[in-house]
This record gives sequence, C-alpha cells and structure tokens, in this order.
Amino acid sequence: MNKAAFYDLDGTLLSCNLVTEYAYYARNDRSLIKSVYQLAKVLLWVPLFLGLDLCSRRLFNALLFSGYLGMHRDRLIGLADDLFEVILKPSIFPQAEALINATRGLGYRNVLVTGTLDFTIRPIALHFGFDEVICNRLEFRNHIATGQFLRPLVAKNEKARSILEYASQEGIDLAQCCAFADSSADIPMLSAVGYPVATNPTWRLRRVALQKNWPILELRETSSNFPPFLRAAKAL
Repeated sequence: MNKAAFYDLDGTLLSCNLVTEYAYYARNDRSLIKSVYQLAKVLLWVPLFLGLDLCSRRLFNALLFSGYLGMHRDRLIGLADDLFEVILKPSIFPQAEALINATRGLGYRNVLVTGTLDFTIRPIALHFGFDEVICNRLEFRNHIATGQFLRPLVAKNEKARSILEYASQEGIDLAQCCAFADSSADIPMLSAVGYPVATNPTWRLRRVALQKNWPILELRETSSNFPPFLRAAKAL
C-alpha cells in the first residue's frame, strides 16, 4: 500500500462532535455532584465553544480537554465502549462505511486523522477497520487526567503536518492519496493530498471546494455519487 485515504471523523463520518463526547463522560462520572458540576460547566461554555470553533480549533480543543481534569483513565476507557454503542454508532452517516470500503477496495491504506481523543477512538477505529490512527491524547498522572494534552495537538495545520510526516515515514506518495473532511479548518489537510474531497462540507468549505474544483460528497444521503476515482470500487 503506497497510497492512503486520510479521514477526518466528526462531521465527516458521523454527526457527533467533541462536546457531545465530553458531555457523555461528564454525566457518567461516579460522583453525582461532580457529574452535575461538569455538565453545568459544559452548558455555560457552549457560547465560548462555538466562538472558538470558528476562530481557533486549537484553542477550542485545549479548553475542552481541560474539562477532563480529575477524570480517571480507567473510567474513561471503560465508558468509551458505551459511548460508541449509545451515541457514536447511531450517528454514523449512511454512506460512511461504503466510502471506507471503497477506498480499501482500491488498495488505499485507510488512516483516521482526528482531534478526537485516543480512548474514544479505539472502538470507532475497530468498527471501521482503520489501518492507522492519528489522534489526540490526554496527559495523565497516576492515571488521573491533568487537564492538559500531549503534544502535538492534532488540529488544523497539525493535521496536514501529521499527514506529511506519516507519508514520509511510510513511503507514501501524497499525490496518489485522497482525503475526506467537512470543515474549513481541514483545508490544510485536504490540500496535502492529490485527491481532496469536501465531505458533508460546511458552507465555508463548500465555497472553497467550488473555487478549487474539489469533489463534494454528501454521506448523509442514503445514496451518494462518489467521486470518479472511487466509483469503480463502489460498483463492486
């Protein structure tokens, strides 16, 4: 496999997001008082999250990850499977698995590149059968989250840098690679490959995709027209 298909997750393959995932962990804390406190904090921070998501994905992630302060690693890992079954799996877009199967069928190495945390990603990656995962990780001390993340923080330009580094290490020709993402924050990631695909794009990314003549793919629909380089695999 000397070519890869790089996938964003939230908004691209499923409708869930980092805030929803954090809220699930928060409300399932063993301490009722702490759970109520964490959820109240999320509600108060929603306007801030919305603003940061528009202007700085890095600051958005850093603030959100700080909310994990004090959570136990084993508890988070244990809840991740429940989160997948209850929240994430039902939010998978109808054509997401067909798309992943199409790139796999054409000989691409499927690589997930996401700002989501590693313990949350594990059941998702197993479900889709991803070959590799590039994601964010929390810092833990004595198995307790410090509220900090381990660098590098996978977001925006760092996604593109991670892809370039991965391709260099694995001997992958990026000109033969494809990438799928939904947000304008992922433009650097999409620009790093030869076949970028704006997938369930926000209006900002849709505008850029139209300007650059990138294919636009809607996985929310039960039947989607895959880009020409993928249609042969879908027909199989």
